[in-house]
Amino acid sequence: MARIRRAVTLKWYKRVTCLVAVLALGGVSSARAEDYSSSHIANELGTVIASEEACGLTFDQSAIERFINEHVKADDMSFPSTLQMMTAGTKFQIENMSKSSLTARCAQIRRIAQKYGFTR
Repeated sequence: MARIRRAVTLKWYKRVTCLVAVLALGGVSSARAEDYSSSHIANELGTVIASEEACGLTFDQSAIERFINEHVKADDMSFPSTLQMMTAGTKFQIENMSKSSLTARCAQIRRIAQKYGFTR
C-alpha cells in the first residue's frame, strides 16, 4: 500500500513540477513583448479584431495598419492566414459565450483598443 501511495505521490509531484515550469516559462516569455513572434501578434490581434462588433466598437482602420507596420515583419507571409484563422475562431467562441463572459471580454477589449489607439 505504501509503495502505491509513493508512486501516486511521485506522479502527482512530476505533474505539478511540469505545470509550474510551463507557467514560469510562459510568464517569462510574456514579460518580454519585444520578443513576440508575428504569429503571437496575429493570435492576439485576431482576438481583438474578432471582438469589435460583439463589443459594439468601431476600430480605426489606419490605426490597425500602423500597429501591423510597427509589430509585424514585412516578409512574414504567415501573418495574414494566422490572423484570419484566429479571427474566425474567436468569432465562433464569442457566439457561445455567456453574457458575463462577453461583458468581461469586452471590458478588456475596450481597454486594449484604447491603449493601442484602435478606438477614438
